[in-house]
Amino acid sequence: MSKFNALLCPLVLAAGLLHAQQKMDFEKYDPVSTLVVPEHPLKKAKFPFIDVHNHQRGLGSGNLENLTRDMDALNMKVMVNLSGGNGSGLKAMTDNVKANAPKRFIIFANIDFSGIGEQGWTEKAVKQLQADYDAGAGGLKVFKNLGLSVRDNSGKRVTVDDPRLDAIWDKCGELKMPVLIHTADPKPFWDPMDDHNERWLELQTHPGRRRGPDNPAPWETLIAEQHRMFKKHPRTTFIDAHFGWYANDLGHLSKLMDEMPNIVVEFGAVIAELGRQPKMARQFFEKYQDRILFGKDSWQPDEYATYFRVLETADEYFPYHKKYHAFWRMYGMNLPDDILRKVYYKNALRIIPRIDKSLFP
Repeated sequence: MSKFNALLCPLVLAAGLLHAQQKMDFEKYDPVSTLVVPEHPLKKAKFPFIDVHNHQRGLGSGNLENLTRDMDALNMKVMVNLSGGNGSGLKAMTDNVKANAPKRFIIFANIDFSGIGEQGWTEKAVKQLQADYDAGAGGLKVFKNLGLSVRDNSGKRVTVDDPRLDAIWDKCGELKMPVLIHTADPKPFWDPMDDHNERWLELQTHPGRRRGPDNPAPWETLIAEQHRMFKKHPRTTFIDAHFGWYANDLGHLSKLMDEMPNIVVEFGAVIAELGRQPKMARQFFEKYQDRILFGKDSWQPDEYATYFRVLETADEYFPYHKKYHAFWRMYGMNLPDDILRKVYYKNALRIIPRIDKSLFP
């Protein structure tokens, strides 16, 4: 080997190692911002609030002290548990709440879709709903399995606007029970998983969430079913979960809100969409300030800080808490106190009648 080659080889090897070290995947890349701007991180809401979108499957037993202690630290006065089930399971929850944490929890019932299509199924479901209401249920939660995986007794997909469910929605209207419904998932879950898909990282890390154009139906079909159902039952109040998956298109959501005055929205798991468009989002909150509820979804107490900061502050360019949900930065809407009070508790007090108003100013 020549002296030149002997000198060149280590340099080439070093360059190769440096190139390898510089490579990293998008999930690991998390640069520290050098931006210097005012910061107002929050751990507690400015006003007492009601979380209308939470899931607590263990409320049927225990003294609930640890849970209420965490709620107090956030200034959460009431939690709505959407995973109440029905029958004896729901009654165990409402009884335990009455005994150990009265006024702090509202339990929503759920529909048992098994056997739908059998003779008398609808009447049985309505009867169960009445029993759950009598046992203390404050509303009805419909999970996304309706429209996606629920099948009738013949194996056919049950659509969100299936007429066999009409009597249930009407009964909720009669009882003044709001229906919080989650239909489908974010639209990109149905789109090609390529370099143009904004949810690529989430689908890569959570492959079970990927759908495809006809799995089990196009996204547009599922959303259209939901909207037909809303319009068919104008006397029932529907809480459209996750801003109806239109938090990324508030102009379109505004048109839907105008067309369907019986719907309200909550922003569980979509605060990242609002936090990247603070001007548009604030305009939306100003216009629909009486029809927006606070919702979080997963119970991770430290994540509420992002919600408070987006709603209350004028902070710029601060991080979200899950990169696979949002690789972008957040900006605060700096909502005025009168709108904050409505979003935090006043709207929920009006829409969910069984919440005790004495807990709030």
